[in-house]
Amino acid sequence: MRRLFPVTDETATRRPEGADHEWGLAELAAAYAYPELGPGPGTPEVWLRANMVSTIDGAAQHEGRSQPISTATDMRIFGTLRALADVVIAGAETVRQEGYRPARVRDEFAQLREAAGQGPVPAIAVITASLDLDFSLPLYTSPLVPTLILTGAAAAPDRIAAAEKAGARVVIAGDGVGVDPARVVRALAELGHTRLLTEGGPRLLGQLVAAGVLDELCLTLSPMLTAGDAQRIAGGPSVAVPARFALDSLLEEDGFLYSRYRRA
Repeated sequence: MRRLFPVTDETATRRPEGADHEWGLAELAAAYAYPELGPGPGTPEVWLRANMVSTIDGAAQHEGRSQPISTATDMRIFGTLRALADVVIAGAETVRQEGYRPARVRDEFAQLREAAGQGPVPAIAVITASLDLDFSLPLYTSPLVPTLILTGAAAAPDRIAAAEKAGARVVIAGDGVGVDPARVVRALAELGHTRLLTEGGPRLLGQLVAAGVLDELCLTLSPMLTAGDAQRIAGGPSVAVPARFALDSLLEEDGFLYSRYRRA
């Protein structure tokens, strides 16, 4: 892997083949570190980043899953971003399609998480209006930290009871059936989760963009063409004024581009 941006003396003078090497997990963790968070002036108290992958013709999935358009390095970055987060947020459909399981302990990140005051693994937070989930799965029955279910106040009481019986923690983050993205961020912060990571899918990411609560997008651009009618990385209604983000870093390996954009 090599860094294309920001340009430094090293990236400007070294030949590409000389700068190309497999990055260790420590290097990846440093490259994707969260900004300093806190109550001070000019310092954000909570930070929401998204991690998505897209083909060069705009598809976020192939045959319903993101894995076919990913690569081993993309999955290493995926694991690194999870290891840096307090909580991983995903929509119910993504959880079902991708077969989500509880986050696992990564020994190589144990010291880093301990120094950051984090638990051994991030919590998984599932966004769902209907709570149409299989609560017999390990994601709900046997995580190291309880899985969070974020839903609206009008959610069916029997489904809330089923989630809690399985061991999940239900958090109300909306007045109606669904959730309010801004309330999701606030509710997670009130639970002590300030380093937030969402893995989509497209519908959830679109809602976060429309609500103006997304701070950062980590996007892998896969050098593949899939055609078809797969969704983009963000769906739903368009925003009135496009949100402007600034390129923070750009890495490359085997034609895959690993970009990091922050709110401008």
